[in-house]
Amino acid sequence: MTTVDDLIKTMTPEVFQTMKGSLELSRWPDGRKMDKEQKVLCMEALLRYEDMTDMPAELRIGYMEAACPSTQEEEVQTLVIK
Repeated sequence: MTTVDDLIKTMTPEVFQTMKGSLELSRWPDGRKMDKEQKVLCMEALLRYEDMTDMPAELRIGYMEAACPSTQEEEVQTLVIK
């Protein structure tokens, strides 16, 4: 019996990029619109692929080091409630 992990292990970098592009556009390469369930399954497959291939953090989906002030240890932010 083939598992989801078995299928993801056979995924090539090209397939990963195609699926990533499809998810970004919410459309499959042939132009068909992705439904909500397809988007969820596609995102799960992409995240699992990134984990299984030990993809560097800066190449992973959602990586935002420069955009997230909490990752900068030397910078202190003061919260003012008015």
